[in-house]
Amino acid sequence: MKKTRKLAARLGYSYVDSGAVYRGITWKVLQDGREPGDPGQVVECLRRMKVVFSAAAGAVRFTIDGVTPGVELCGEPVSERVSEVAAVPEVREAATTWLQELIRFGDLVMEGRDIGTVVFPSADFKFYLDASPEERARRRHVETTSDVKEEDRRRVMASLQNRDRKDSGRKTAPLRIAADAQVVDTTGISIDGVVAEIARRIGGITS
Repeated sequence: MKKTRKLAARLGYSYVDSGAVYRGITWKVLQDGREPGDPGQVVECLRRMKVVFSAAAGAVRFTIDGVTPGVELCGEPVSERVSEVAAVPEVREAATTWLQELIRFGDLVMEGRDIGTVVFPSADFKFYLDASPEERARRRHVETTSDVKEEDRRRVMASLQNRDRKDSGRKTAPLRIAADAQVVDTTGISIDGVVAEIARRIGGITS
């Protein structure tokens, strides 16, 4: 997330984390005591919630029923169930529509698992950021806690790999690399280094 946010700031665009939208829906489903694995309950919750987007300080944010969900979006309860919620066709349809409508805020740098394939298949620039499972687990763990423990990293890595399997195998908008996306392996590269590399590639494309 930090890489995408920094790239947006460097380009003067607004930053959008599409994954946060799916996490927000999952958070609301759990908050309402619904079962994320039951599509009917998820859809009922989706139809009742009011999601409002706004842009400020270089980022697009949202509220759900007047509440701005925070760090809990990256917590284990949401992380363990978000793939189930995101696999519901009505959820993907609603989220895709919301994300596409965000162009009203101007130029965007948007991150997410189906942005280049489903949400904006004609986007000017597409980059697929990859990293080793160990690196991804370390980063996610650091995002959620400052207490670094090896057993926690292994647990986070298993959760990420399980989510990848679910997202790649779902029928609606499965996780895949867009045919015209540029792959950037970020393993061992600093955030600033990744941002600089993507900015360099964009400059090379537009020059």
